[in-house]
Amino acid sequence: MQHSTLAFLRTPSRLFITTLLASAALVACGGSDDEPRTPVSLKLEKIGSFETGIFGKSAAEIPAFDAASRRAFVVNAQAGAVDVLDLSNPTQPKRLGQISSAQVLPGSSINSIAVHGGLVAVAIQAAVKTDPGRMALYRASDLQLVSQVTVGALPDMVTFTPDGRTVLVANEGEPSDDYQIDPEGSVSIIDVGTPQTPVVKTASFAAFNGQEATLRAKGVRIYGPGATAAKDIEPEYIAVAADGKTAWVTLQENNALARIDIASATVKDIVPLGYKDHGLAANALDASDTDLAANLRAWPGVRGLYLPDSVASYQAGGKTYLVTANEGDARAWGEGNSAYWAGDASKGFVEEFRVKHLINSKGWSGRAGDDLAPQLKALAAGGLLNPAVFGYCGAVAGNPGKCRDDDQLGRLNVSWTQGYRTDASGAPLKFNAAGVQDAAGDRLMYDALYAYGGRSFSIWGDDGKLVWDSGAEIEKFIASDACQAGAQRNIPCKNFFNSNHEEGGTLDNRSDNKGPEPEGVAVGRIGAKTFAFIGLERMGGVLVYDITSPTAPVRVDYLNTRNDWTTKSPAAALAQVGDLGPEGLVFIPASDSPNGKPLLLVGYEVSGSTSVIQLNLAY
Repeated sequence: MQHSTLAFLRTPSRLFITTLLASAALVACGGSDDEPRTPVSLKLEKIGSFETGIFGKSAAEIPAFDAASRRAFVVNAQAGAVDVLDLSNPTQPKRLGQISSAQVLPGSSINSIAVHGGLVAVAIQAAVKTDPGRMALYRASDLQLVSQVTVGALPDMVTFTPDGRTVLVANEGEPSDDYQIDPEGSVSIIDVGTPQTPVVKTASFAAFNGQEATLRAKGVRIYGPGATAAKDIEPEYIAVAADGKTAWVTLQENNALARIDIASATVKDIVPLGYKDHGLAANALDASDTDLAANLRAWPGVRGLYLPDSVASYQAGGKTYLVTANEGDARAWGEGNSAYWAGDASKGFVEEFRVKHLINSKGWSGRAGDDLAPQLKALAAGGLLNPAVFGYCGAVAGNPGKCRDDDQLGRLNVSWTQGYRTDASGAPLKFNAAGVQDAAGDRLMYDALYAYGGRSFSIWGDDGKLVWDSGAEIEKFIASDACQAGAQRNIPCKNFFNSNHEEGGTLDNRSDNKGPEPEGVAVGRIGAKTFAFIGLERMGGVLVYDITSPTAPVRVDYLNTRNDWTTKSPAAALAQVGDLGPEGLVFIPASDSPNGKPLLLVGYEVSGSTSVIQLNLAY
């Protein structure tokens, strides 16, 4: 008996010690009964998909998820509706029905969606995009309309504050195609504490009217034809601080961020994002789509405008940081109107121009009636490269030399609206064809060329100051042996570097534009780590970075489920091709997940598919 008693006493002691050690281990790696363990790493695995079967018509854009009903809500722009998916079995999503905006606004379309606490907020664009839009609330459980309110023109993105009591809508206010009507951009701040009777306030940019010169001097792009600041500003995407007091809004075309006080619905500041120096090796890029190779190099004098699309916020070290996907976006209105290209500046505004045409020593006359913007023609007859900056690729006074060649800078698309030399008032200085400053001259002198997007994602402080940028890392990764595409991860990415979706085998196709085009971003916290999920609009796929340390993010994984890269008609073989063109992403923590594991929902606008991606964690 004595022996048995001793054995009995020893057993619980061992159990107690084992339990104690296990608890200590959980604490050490950031876990507890209330908090998930902290993974060493993670790997993406596609476990389910819903296919609309519709190619290239934005049939799956922005996803959202309601944990209580286990339903996903996906913007189907092609149908002018929201597809409602049953995700109770995430390996087999099934469509339950749709939310249509027709009863709210006839002829309307849906741009964005967000879910919180069983409420679905929908951003609805009017049939005429320059007219005021709507924000409508629906119940996630039965899809019934709860209420609606009028918001600004072209509501492009909608989100909730963390407590769910306020909905914010980014009203982009894009101009009409002929630029004759240009609504003011704004942010609607809507109290939904009583969902049946929401109350709207508007954060307007009208207070900045009259300050256009000051904004330009700071680096904010205010450049639309005849625009006031409020009309020129186009809010794109919103991130909200954890305490729900402050919102940051990307002003994409303006290359800036707006900081908004939510309680007072006031724009407190507009912060320019600056530019990226592609003359540094760390910011190298491939500038040509004709050499059919990944040719990344530094280009002094070339500057990248970040022009971010999506933005997300997270906390680190007690501070708020912003993560942006630097897609880049040129203003191009009226480009389908022959009258515009024939010289009628009242019919549109297109700022994009190839370098080879911008700096042709013969001037721009050869592009008239083709792609010469009337507004550019009104400025001068041609453009020159400053040889002190661009001498490395052969520029001399009055002649761009080899800089204009297709395998150099010739194919790169840039903005003609900036980079040329001006006087103190901002008026262009004129030069003669020999490159000598001359008041009677008819040429512009470009000291810098501004390309679209950073081909990167960035982390910014809550003051809008750059903390970290991925530099050339995305393009370098795609060009490396480490990058493998396809559902089985067995297709070398480098064989289809900077490819497009619409045509098969288009190696290098996007290098002259914006490269892989990082567009969507979501962040998720697992244990003590924060991860960023970046969707690449053109190359496709989702990149994952550990951004726990804002100054030292680390790439973790990449999943690109496109299987067929060579078919000339993806629409005809969509099921075999795979997922194309990620637009929106949403992170689902394990605590809300229908299968108890963290998930990522991705809407692919080109393939019209919605994928359920499981985050397989390693400890």
